[in-house]
Amino acid sequence: MIGATIMHEVIVLHEPVLRTVAFLGTFAAMALWEIVAPCRPLVIPKARRWVNNIALVILNTAIIRLLLPMSAVGVAEWARVHGAGLLNLVDMPAPAAVVVTVVALDFVIWLQHVMVHAIPALWRLHRVHHADLDYDLTTGTRFHPLEIVISMLIKMAAIILLGPPVTAVVLFELLLNATSMFNHGNVRLPPVAERVVRWWLVTPDMHRVHHSIADDETNSNFGFNLPWWDRLFGTYRAQPRAGHAAMTIGIDGFRDPRDTVPLPAILGLPFRPLGRGYAINRRAWKSAQGAR
Repeated sequence: MIGATIMHEVIVLHEPVLRTVAFLGTFAAMALWEIVAPCRPLVIPKARRWVNNIALVILNTAIIRLLLPMSAVGVAEWARVHGAGLLNLVDMPAPAAVVVTVVALDFVIWLQHVMVHAIPALWRLHRVHHADLDYDLTTGTRFHPLEIVISMLIKMAAIILLGPPVTAVVLFELLLNATSMFNHGNVRLPPVAERVVRWWLVTPDMHRVHHSIADDETNSNFGFNLPWWDRLFGTYRAQPRAGHAAMTIGIDGFRDPRDTVPLPAILGLPFRPLGRGYAINRRAWKSAQGAR
């Protein structure tokens, strides 16, 4: 009991350091993989995109720290101390509580992702992510500050309702960062590994379909970590019609790098005309959507 208490205190105290080390380690590993074995040639010079996408990450981090100084882990600690949330009301073994937490929060993020595609005002924000003309690990960190704030508020509300263990929230946050960079990587798994892994984890090939310029493909494969929700709710698409090498990344109406690459243009993108819709209710399945 004493050992568990000490571990809990260490994790809460050093959570920012753990997240930073995990982020930098995953970023370095994926960046090296993309250099050694890229899946697709880039449309925009990497240095130009990375400077702006990474600057957006730094800006988002500063805004979140300013507006929401209590992190998701801090909210979980508050729920633990005050006995708030479902898991604080039931007697459940710690490993089971961790599994329930990761699966439940994963579903919340999946549902939130569907929501930002379905609601026009939120799609305006989310299209910052989709307007990237290339697809690599920095795409996985490219979100408008307003969407980041909304996402954090939704996550905090879910944590208060669920009442998960603090260690489980730390694990989930580490997975959220790592898998987002992994499945946005400009890489491909070997075919045999791809077929096996995508049953348990969203792969780059699986999520790349979601960044297709075709709206019915954009409104598919919303998962970021666990792949089961898309299969369960009928939004799974195995492959893009044009193939991974030939498919076009991005969205209609934002094909000029001057509108999608510089940081000021990225921040102003939600306030430009909505253009041709990508709303989910326009999603038209084609017979050639590929093997499932």
